[in-house]
Amino acid sequence: MIQKIDTIKKMQAISDKLRAENKIIACVPTMGYLHEGHLSLISKAREKADIVVTTLFVNPTQFGPNDDYEKYPRNVEADTKNAEKAGCDYLFVPNVDEMYSKNFQTTIHLSEITRKFEGEFRPGHFDGVATVVAKLFNAVKPHFAVFGRKDYQQTLVIKQMVKDLNIDVDIIVVNTVREKDGLAKSSRNVYLDADSREKATILFRTLKSAERMLLNGERKRFLINKEMENILNSIEDLKIDYAAAALSDNLAEPDEFSDNDEIVLLIAAKLGNTRLIDNLIVKI
Repeated sequence: MIQKIDTIKKMQAISDKLRAENKIIACVPTMGYLHEGHLSLISKAREKADIVVTTLFVNPTQFGPNDDYEKYPRNVEADTKNAEKAGCDYLFVPNVDEMYSKNFQTTIHLSEITRKFEGEFRPGHFDGVATVVAKLFNAVKPHFAVFGRKDYQQTLVIKQMVKDLNIDVDIIVVNTVREKDGLAKSSRNVYLDADSREKATILFRTLKSAERMLLNGERKRFLINKEMENILNSIEDLKIDYAAAALSDNLAEPDEFSDNDEIVLLIAAKLGNTRLIDNLIVKI
């Protein structure tokens, strides 16, 4: 039966005992309100580990002043049932005071990979992500951690942090889980009414159109970006933050891509009050 742990010291003690028994521990960091995408991460962890720890923590430090921290969907009871079905052994569910003491002063900042895209439109977001993930790793003490590709830039940030700080945790990235019409699974999809839900499919259709351009020989980044913007602009109440093609390993944006490049197509846009992100990797 799944066990809930709410303090760092208890979690560390459990992990120390499991490690002494030579158990392989996997961590799946989430903000809760688990959907099929999250459950696919837990299932992947279950394949590779003896023990799976899922963290449920809506992290206030990665939300900006105009973000949706207060209304971010939460349902710990449902999350517990779904995580257990997917193969989770422990739920680490700390509160804010447990994770951030009254005199908390330390933040992890990455200088390059966070400059553009999400880093530009959500200042300070990745400082909050990097800091909380490092703290979760120190609490859970996993051998590896599993993240979803939907938050593509986040996966690069975490890989860079782990490398730079010599954190002994392997990072596994799992493909985005989608609805039948292509919309990426997201906890924030609950905000979409029926009309907006239908309009939201434009993101995946835009990515697929840009992918076809690349596979058909287009290499000029400006033209690929312009194609994505034109398609997205066909939805009147969609506001584009960015629609961009970049090299997948470092998010560099050359004027022209080369054969054999691996490219990531990235979109972030607001549909009404709901911000949506998606991406697609293309190997040319």
